[in-house]
Amino acid sequence: MKNKIILLTFSALSVLSCKKGDQRPPQGPKAVSTVAIEARNVIGYSTFPASIEGRVNNDVRAKMQGYVTQVLVDEGQYVSKGQPLFRLETNSLNQSANAAKAGVGAARSNVSASEASVKAAQAAVNAAQVEVNKLRPLVEKNIISNVQLQTAQANLARAQAQVAQAQAGKQQASAGVAQAQANFQGVQANIDYSVIRAPISGTIGKINFRTGSLVGPGDPMPISTVSDTSELYAYFSMNEKEYLDFLKNSTGATVPEKIKNMPAIELVLANGDVYEEKGYVKAVTGQIDAATGSIQFRVSFPNPKKLLSNGNSGTVRIPITYDNALVVPESATIEQQGLVYIYKVKQDTAKSAVITVIDRVNNMVVIKDGATKGEIVVVEGVGTLKTGTPVKPQPKKFDDIINAIKPLF
Repeated sequence: MKNKIILLTFSALSVLSCKKGDQRPPQGPKAVSTVAIEARNVIGYSTFPASIEGRVNNDVRAKMQGYVTQVLVDEGQYVSKGQPLFRLETNSLNQSANAAKAGVGAARSNVSASEASVKAAQAAVNAAQVEVNKLRPLVEKNIISNVQLQTAQANLARAQAQVAQAQAGKQQASAGVAQAQANFQGVQANIDYSVIRAPISGTIGKINFRTGSLVGPGDPMPISTVSDTSELYAYFSMNEKEYLDFLKNSTGATVPEKIKNMPAIELVLANGDVYEEKGYVKAVTGQIDAATGSIQFRVSFPNPKKLLSNGNSGTVRIPITYDNALVVPESATIEQQGLVYIYKVKQDTAKSAVITVIDRVNNMVVIKDGATKGEIVVVEGVGTLKTGTPVKPQPKKFDDIINAIKPLF
């Protein structure tokens, strides 16, 4: 009985102790950081991945087949138009050139011989003509018989035929000279082709064939490539929706006018740096690509310091100006089921509101509707709030909040 009394007493004390522990003071309003919604002029960007190419890219190819004997340049070197880049083997060509040159000399000798034959034949004609002229009056006076005159006239005709034959031989010899010269020029042209020159001024690319390689005009791969990088082209694409929005929102009545009125475009390089030169859209392909559903833009960037090269990649960003736009810090928003919410503070109570977001710029959210300038919003810990939560506002400076937001990556 005594043990039971002690146990009951201990239990009663335990219950009283628990009840006393549950008596906590009521929680006060939650302290939250707040700012007022502001209207600012901000600049956002539409970004697109881009591939970069030189203004002109020319393949370097051999015009004749041969083995590479010399590589006169190195990859990445700047070359001028016409500068020798490679030399091909020319031993057999030199032999052919010597033979062709000898053929030209022989043909010219034939011309000289045929000219001499023409002169001799013409002298025979002159002599025969003199004989005919001498005999004709004697025959007319019946001093001599007509047979002698006929014989002289026959000799004159033979001499004239020989002149014609000699002149034909001269023409044939002259044609032989022309043919020999053409052969020589053809061989000489091949010798000239053995020196492969830069088709344009620019930067030499990767050299695909080195000394000892057999190259020719039919090779699927060029020996190298020369790129004019004084100006670079950045190519990017918009899908059909983006392109229609561009046409809708751009200033101008026609596509050329809309392109002309586009702002200067920036290029973000692969390392995240912004290229120091601005670019401008110069051309847009005339139709949507049926395979990709996109349309391509070409942006021209100057390259005075040769910082960019053919084959670079990057991101072009087109600035979009929002004048007097409503903005809140990015940290003031929370997204749930595709909707973006903010918590407005009214009478020391947090109340959620749905907003429509136009853009996100520099840690700020640009608001289309759902809020008004000057409204107080919670900017920290919004994920822990519910509509109707009592709060104690602690005003912060707008710029301090957006500058304190750090990127996650």
